[in-house]
Amino acid sequence: MVAMLLAGGQGSRLKSLTYDVAKPAIPFGGKYRIIDFPLSNCTNSGIETVGVLTQYEPHLLHAYIGLGTPWDLDRRHGGVTILPPYAEIEGNKWYAGTASAIYQNLKFLDAADPDYVLILSGDHIYKMDYDLMLDFHKETQAEVTLSVLEVPWTDTHRFGVINTDEQMNVLEFQEKPKQAKSNLASMGVYIFNWRTLRECLIEDSKKEESSHDFGKDILPVLLKNGSKMMAYPYKGYWKDVGTVESLWEANMDLLDSHSGLNLNDPAWRIYSSNVQMPPHIVTDTALLQDSVVNEGCVIAGEINRSIIFRDVKVQEGAVLSECVLMNGTVIGKGAKLNKVIVPPNLNVPDHFEISDQQDEVILMTQERIDEWKGSGGK
Repeated sequence: MVAMLLAGGQGSRLKSLTYDVAKPAIPFGGKYRIIDFPLSNCTNSGIETVGVLTQYEPHLLHAYIGLGTPWDLDRRHGGVTILPPYAEIEGNKWYAGTASAIYQNLKFLDAADPDYVLILSGDHIYKMDYDLMLDFHKETQAEVTLSVLEVPWTDTHRFGVINTDEQMNVLEFQEKPKQAKSNLASMGVYIFNWRTLRECLIEDSKKEESSHDFGKDILPVLLKNGSKMMAYPYKGYWKDVGTVESLWEANMDLLDSHSGLNLNDPAWRIYSSNVQMPPHIVTDTALLQDSVVNEGCVIAGEINRSIIFRDVKVQEGAVLSECVLMNGTVIGKGAKLNKVIVPPNLNVPDHFEISDQQDEVILMTQERIDEWKGSGGK
């Protein structure tokens, strides 16, 4: 089985975090990037050939993945291959959709000549054994298998919903329905028989009316044509971190032992390409409560239930609660922050305060800081 990892998304709902980086490259959890999760899942699942498809702001991702060494994917045969977008000779088109991205890389798949193709998204936080899903795919003699998980009924309008029979045969798709018939949501993880996928992609490429998307076009067509399609029930932790709020929630889940997101499991490690840094320094350990602090940090302020990335400085008198501070940020003296994500290398001034909002998660920006300075610090 060959994995094709779609990592070209812009992630506009994440605002300034994706102005100059693709969503899969966003830092997460103190020492990772989002793309570490599907890449590590591939390694842990025994998948040795991975194609990474990029488009929006690909340069950081290319440099970060490199030869794939941290994920044991630097191999003579197979390994990880970066598949940058290219314009077609006729029409000068970039990837038009998720299916278009795979179609334009058919030569890569033809060269690998797999029996099965695993389609993944590069912007989800989860740990999953794809080999177990492949076993299910084989046992049920499916042509296509979709990974699904149960979501709260109140959230079904946010997802593509899959309706099945008792044997988990897929009967119907509902795209973000107002009235859902099921609470099984698609995770965007698909296994295809390679010949089935190849034929369908070629046919879809000829349709001018198609949006060339797996969820909107490829899967409904296969279902309509009678292809055997199964839903694989996934029971573990999974989160689509496509918004500021969901990214913050996933970081906070690291501090909750009951969330199901355990990154300290030696049987299923999440690997990353880390910069070597000196140890962190905490001037008073009583100031640090239920938080994650990484290398190169100097902490002199009070921190409660927060994720602190590398090379962060929190100065005296600062008070932080349920915050995410990304690499290289500086928090000034006496600053007070609650439920705030601070992007990399941003300096928060002395006595800056965001601490009285209730449930809203704030993404700090330089514009917000400049407005505060312009108002005289009010």
